[in-house]
Amino acid sequence: MTAPLPDSPAAERNKGPILEVLRGALPAHGRILEIASGTGQHVVHFAAALPALEWQPSDPDPARRASIAARLAAGGPDNVRAPLALDVHDRPWPVSGPLAGVVCINMIHIAPASATEALLAGAARALAADGGVLFLYGPFRREGRHTAPSNADFDARLRAENPAWGVRDLEWLLASAAAHGFVAGEPVAMPANNLSVVLRLPAPRGA
Repeated sequence: MTAPLPDSPAAERNKGPILEVLRGALPAHGRILEIASGTGQHVVHFAAALPALEWQPSDPDPARRASIAARLAAGGPDNVRAPLALDVHDRPWPVSGPLAGVVCINMIHIAPASATEALLAGAARALAADGGVLFLYGPFRREGRHTAPSNADFDARLRAENPAWGVRDLEWLLASAAAHGFVAGEPVAMPANNLSVVLRLPAPRGA
């Protein structure tokens, strides 16, 4: 009897709303790297809905990569590559050629602040320099304040588990992104008090 695949209820709930933002944010063609793919539920859903894009899942955890591989073997779309071992702190990232997009969902708050800086730096190096997209999703504080009591409670639980974790300030993220050359669109309000943030690398002047 085949063991059930690991399943994230949160990923199942938010994959639809996130896909709707991705439809308008990602280019029509190219290769998309997903950072911290977890169970693989997101990448399988997005790849099936956006077949003109080639999807590259990744995760630093061998157990999660095994979960992704099992999900793909059970009937994943043909436009998803085998999962990569990738930690955002790696330099360089083990990907070749310019990417059309990088997608990172629910990682920033369960990692140290250095992971966000490494994500921005790595994406800036890996993305095409003429419109490459970095998509981020998760909870954020705005102007130093939580956007809902549930986010404040979540932040407290995260910091109790690991003092280096926690819900980040959106303004800090955007300032860090700008330092790496990204231009931010207006954040999109999402279910459960989360935000989608779309960052782009503009074409070089004179291009």
